Amino acid sequence: MTNPTDTAGSRAATGAQFTLRRGDATAIVTSLAAGLRHYDKAGTALVETYPLDVIAPGAAGITLAPFANRVDGGLWTLDGADQQLDITEVARHNAIHGLLRNTGYSALESSETHVLLEAVIHPQHGYPFLARHQVRYEIDEAGHLRVAQTLVNDSSHPAPFVLGAHPYFTVGDVAAEQLRIQVHADTYLSADDRMIPTGAVAVSGRYDLRQGKPVAESIMDTAFTNLCTHDGVARHTLTAPDGRSVSLWHDGSVSYVHVFVTNEFPGRPLAVAMEPMSGPANAFNSGDGLRWLAAGESYTMNWGIESSV
Repeated sequence: MTNPTDTAGSRAATGAQFTLRRGDATAIVTSLAAGLRHYDKAGTALVETYPLDVIAPGAAGITLAPFANRVDGGLWTLDGADQQLDITEVARHNAIHGLLRNTGYSALESSETHVLLEAVIHPQHGYPFLARHQVRYEIDEAGHLRVAQTLVNDSSHPAPFVLGAHPYFTVGDVAAEQLRIQVHADTYLSADDRMIPTGAVAVSGRYDLRQGKPVAESIMDTAFTNLCTHDGVARHTLTAPDGRSVSLWHDGSVSYVHVFVTNEFPGRPLAVAMEPMSGPANAFNSGDGLRWLAAGESYTMNWGIESSV
């Protein structure tokens, strides 16, 4: 196994930095949370980045397991017994973004063009299961990024899960407020003031992104589903005024895309996350999109980033 880790990674807040290169594309993956800290193609930045001495702002680029987004009050029920997760979104009193956000992953494989990382989820209060989350990043021959997230259940009992990721997208130095966002989805999830879904609604008005809308008019923190695919693949795109674009792609293993357009990302008037998820917020309570892995089984979620630059 070759080691493409940056020497600066030993001093990075996000741990080892795995640099992948192929053709005119470069990506940097962090051992902390198996995150994507940098990705560019032909010199055009395609995701938000951040300095080595800080952790990912706004969860930028991290991967999420064994739940994505929020669990209401951090509380759910297993076989009639309450399971209490740590409250990690204090302002809204929720558990958020899984159990591995502050965990360093180990490299199982690495080369110039790919890295496979793994972390263990140990049995604990709120999630009494033993599991492994594996994340494989690869730059393909066209310079596009492919990501496979796999959860393996090492427990002796079925384990519930939702997988997700939290990339923020850019098109070079074009300000986010100048971009257009297009999300191919027929339904969105309404939510209460604590961002817990309350129901599925047909897209309309500001939530109908199928033909594209200016990002500046699309500030939201909203999950979309009933995703439209072509030959089994869906694409959701940010486009710059000069025609350059970046797309989140995924296969049918992704049933929800969460769109987070925020004015709170450091150093940016606006930032745009398009988050692939196998299930929505609060799936552990609603059952929507929730999957169960039998003992010894695994599940893989496939997504990636394509661009026209």
